[in-house]
Amino acid sequence: MSEPAPVSDFGLPASVLPLRIPKSALRTRMTRDSALALMHEFAESLSLRRHMLAVEAAMRAYARKWGEDELNYGIVGLLHDFDYERWPDPPDHPLQGAAILKDRGYPDDVIYAIKSHADYLTDCPRVSRLDKTLYACDELAGFISACAMVRPERLAGMQASSVKKKLKAKGFAASINRDDITRGAADLGVELDEHIQFVIGAMEGVAEELGLKSTV
Repeated sequence: MSEPAPVSDFGLPASVLPLRIPKSALRTRMTRDSALALMHEFAESLSLRRHMLAVEAAMRAYARKWGEDELNYGIVGLLHDFDYERWPDPPDHPLQGAAILKDRGYPDDVIYAIKSHADYLTDCPRVSRLDKTLYACDELAGFISACAMVRPERLAGMQASSVKKKLKAKGFAASINRDDITRGAADLGVELDEHIQFVIGAMEGVAEELGLKSTV
């Protein structure tokens, strides 16, 4: 009896490779664990990793609220800045990361959403709800983290009103663009106070991972 033909990871005889693997097959390989491993491979900074985890939490929360694809939304948040440490200058960020994601078989909508969060990529306007959610959550999650770090309670009990007060203090977290936060909420079609409180709640669910668990 002859030996069975070797089979590839996709259940296809190795003898027929290389083939154009269907996107549906590639999509089954996209998991949260593999995305997290990719993020860790390229981003060593703890603060950068925590930022991406915060945006992931906010993206997943919105996906659940709207009945969207939670894996898609979460991975867009988790990987949107994974290339930033190696290629911080535009347009390398996020184009270098986009090329890596394409090479590793990530879906087009995930790659496009990540590219669209860079305003300087004028050929990638934010069109889908996925695109707009990333933009709306990105800077805001960073600002909320900064606000939490100056509170003994960290994220616990934080209110949108206190975050809005900090937004008016130009010297606080000065590197974060306030216009991006207000424009992001408007483009997403959500009221700013509601949006801030929603993202706080999403981040509070992973406060320990973010280093933002109450110290009192």
